[in-house]
Amino acid sequence: MTPEKYSNQEPKMDFKEYFNGPVQAWGIVQDWKGDVLQRFDIDMEGVWNGNEGELRETFHFYDGKTMKRKWYVTKVNDTYYEGKADDVLNTATGHIYGNAIRFNYQMELPMNGKKYKVALDDWMFRMNDGVLINRNYIKKFGFKVAEFTIFMKKKN
Repeated sequence: MTPEKYSNQEPKMDFKEYFNGPVQAWGIVQDWKGDVLQRFDIDMEGVWNGNEGELRETFHFYDGKTMKRKWYVTKVNDTYYEGKADDVLNTATGHIYGNAIRFNYQMELPMNGKKYKVALDDWMFRMNDGVLINRNYIKKFGFKVAEFTIFMKKKN
């Protein structure tokens, strides 16, 4: 995807504003063939102190498992964010382009009792009515091995 093509799209992405307070989300993980491997719901809560934010995520997988992740996010300027989490191996870098933000990072992804080092190309698109669509492409050795799609709704 070419990021610049989203530069004039509305509604404009404001990551700090969107992830301030509670957000409800639903998602799926698909393998490289498109088969759904997992379904899940996420409860999120964002809390900000100036330009430093904490995004708490609780994943509820449909197989009964639960996973928690806490992101520490810094708003560097109006179009650039950085983030860290325990399972993220480097600093996630996020660039805003109009209605979209693109994060790139590496993480250890647990699967079938093992952990795999993968690269993530994470796109979030701001929609109307408090909706955000997240498409994340998971790559190993430069090849897409899986992807996930998450639909988010900001709670009032």
